[in-house]
Amino acid sequence: MTDIEVRAYLDRSEILDVFALVDECSRHDGTTPLSEHVLLHLRHGGDHDVRHLLARGADDRLIGYAHLDVTDLVEGPSAEVVVLPSCRRQGTGHALVAQVLRVAESAAPGAGLRLWAHSDTVSARALTQSLGFARTRVLWQMRRSLVTPLPSTPLPAGVLLRTFLPGIDDAEWLALNAAAFAHLPDQGGWTSADLQRRMEEPWFDPAGFLIATDTAGAMVGFHWTKVHGGEHAHDDADHDRLHAEGTEHLHGHGHDPLGEVYVVAVAPGHQGTGLGRVLVEAGLRHLAALGLTQAMLHVDAANAPAIALYSSLGFTHWGTDVLYRHT
Repeated sequence: MTDIEVRAYLDRSEILDVFALVDECSRHDGTTPLSEHVLLHLRHGGDHDVRHLLARGADDRLIGYAHLDVTDLVEGPSAEVVVLPSCRRQGTGHALVAQVLRVAESAAPGAGLRLWAHSDTVSARALTQSLGFARTRVLWQMRRSLVTPLPSTPLPAGVLLRTFLPGIDDAEWLALNAAAFAHLPDQGGWTSADLQRRMEEPWFDPAGFLIATDTAGAMVGFHWTKVHGGEHAHDDADHDRLHAEGTEHLHGHGHDPLGEVYVVAVAPGHQGTGLGRVLVEAGLRHLAALGLTQAMLHVDAANAPAIALYSSLGFTHWGTDVLYRHT
């Protein structure tokens, strides 16, 4: 392996190399190795205070990539790492994470590094333990068949359901999102630019962005659904087209299309009314009407009430993401 290169910015060909690496790992592992947050940064340019770490093999092929974000002054730097399947257990991952630690300490001394692993594997646990990380948060991925019957709970009295209106609903939705997720800054801190970036993604469909209002028209809840995976399968022609057209195409996900409970929330004053269940059910019916056969979601493993709700709607545990912190 050649030395690991640390870059503040990637050019177009390097971004395409990273997406090709993500594609190959997704097909091999059956799960995407980088979060949506990181993929959006790669596609749209991201924040200025980001470091990209590139590890290349003897043939100059990209065999490992790490994304280091040092913009969070409260929680500290965060990183995600992906290594080519054929190059795992050869020290590439260890070298990347060790270098990320050095770069993070230089950029934010004493802040401590957070490292996400998008599967709870023995190798990830061994690697993080060897470098002094502690396991601090666990997210569950849960799934449900959309072929089996879906429940249909009536809307609470005085609540109406409609779809999101881009350019009209933006500000009110951001305010509701901030109030509903005040305890989760990663979600509640979304800006207008964060919303716009997602609305520009190929998967965005306002018909799957459900808004609950009171009789006066004020937003009281929402369920934003998403369809991802199965966009295309890269062959040589696809790869050539990507290089010709840029990074606007989605990368592969290593699975058939999935519906997703992307974000669901209820305004603080309407929590406990059953609106959350109704919104989830409505979103699932929308996804089923698209012909999808599976739905997924992510939930904090410590959020017992949410897990109980999703379990009662037929979701079961599918996979695990783990957050590690270096102290």
